[in-house]
Amino acid sequence: MQNLYADIYRKEHYGLVGNHSAVKVCHWTKDELLGGPGCYKNTFYGIKSHQCIQMTPALNACTENCAFCWRFQGFDSMHISNEDDPEYILEESIRQHLKLISGFKGNPKVSKEIWEEATHPKHMAISLTGEPTLYSRLGELIAAAKKRGISTFLVTNGTLPSVLERLDPLPTQLYVTVAAPNKKIFNELLNPSIGNGWENLMRTLELLPSLDTRIVIRHTLVHNINMPYLDEYEMLDKKADPDFIEAKGYVHVGSSMTKLMASNMPSHTEILEFSHDLADRMGYTFVADRVESRVAMIAKDPSKAKIDFSSV
Repeated sequence: MQNLYADIYRKEHYGLVGNHSAVKVCHWTKDELLGGPGCYKNTFYGIKSHQCIQMTPALNACTENCAFCWRFQGFDSMHISNEDDPEYILEESIRQHLKLISGFKGNPKVSKEIWEEATHPKHMAISLTGEPTLYSRLGELIAAAKKRGISTFLVTNGTLPSVLERLDPLPTQLYVTVAAPNKKIFNELLNPSIGNGWENLMRTLELLPSLDTRIVIRHTLVHNINMPYLDEYEMLDKKADPDFIEAKGYVHVGSSMTKLMASNMPSHTEILEFSHDLADRMGYTFVADRVESRVAMIAKDPSKAKIDFSSV
C-alpha cells in the first residue's frame, strides 16, 4: 500500500490491505478469545466476537470529520482512486486478520475450540474507519462475504443515500449513525466535507423503510452537545422506522481528545434514561445494555434481535 499514513496505521496495529483497505483486531475479539464475554453485538445480536473481522474498504476517505471519532482521521478526500477488486479485499482482509491474531494460538488462556473457530471468520464489521459507501464496489464485497457464509454489518454515516438505494446485495445488518438532532449541531459536531450532508442524511432516513434488511439507528451521545433533544430524535427515528436503535455514549479517547473534553462523556445512567425515554416515545422495548461499552439497545420487536446466522 502506498499510503502517506502507513507508518501511523502500522503503529496502531492496523493490517493494511491493498490500496485503500485495512483491518484491525477489535478489543472484544481479543476478549472473547481469552474467555471473556465479547462485544455488545454478541449480547444484542448474537455475534461471536472471536469470529469477527473489523475492516474498512475506505481507509483514507470519508465525508465527515466527526469530533467524537477516536480513530486517526487521515482522510485525504471523498474519492477512492485505484480501487481494488472486492474478492482480493475480502481474502486479504481475512489473511491479515488471521496474521494479527496468530499470537493467541499458544496462549494457555485460549481454548483449542475457540482458536479453531477464530480461524474460520463468520462475521465482518465494515466499520473500522472512513465511510465505506465511498467504495464503488461495496455490493460486490458484501456478495463475496455472503458467498463464504460471512455475515456483514455495515456502518455508514448516511451521507450517500444514492449508494444505499442501489446497494445489492444489502448487508446482513445496516447501521446508520444519527449523531445530531438538527442541521446546526450536525454541521458543528460532524464537520461534513459536503455541503448537503444533512439533507443527504434525511434522504437516507426516508429510504431506510424500503430496504429489505435489518436496520439499526445509532445515536452517538455527546454530553452538553447533542443530547437529549428527544423530540428531534423521535421525529428522525420515526422517519427511519428502524428495527433497532442503539444509544452509545461518547468516550474521551484517541483523536477525539483534541476536539472534545472528558466532561462530554455521558454517564451510563444518562444513556439508559435516553434509551428508556426514546423507547416510550417510539413504542419500542428496552432490550439490553452493556455498561463497559456505554451502550443500550431498544427494539421494535425484541424477539427478532438475535440473528439466525445459519441462514446468512
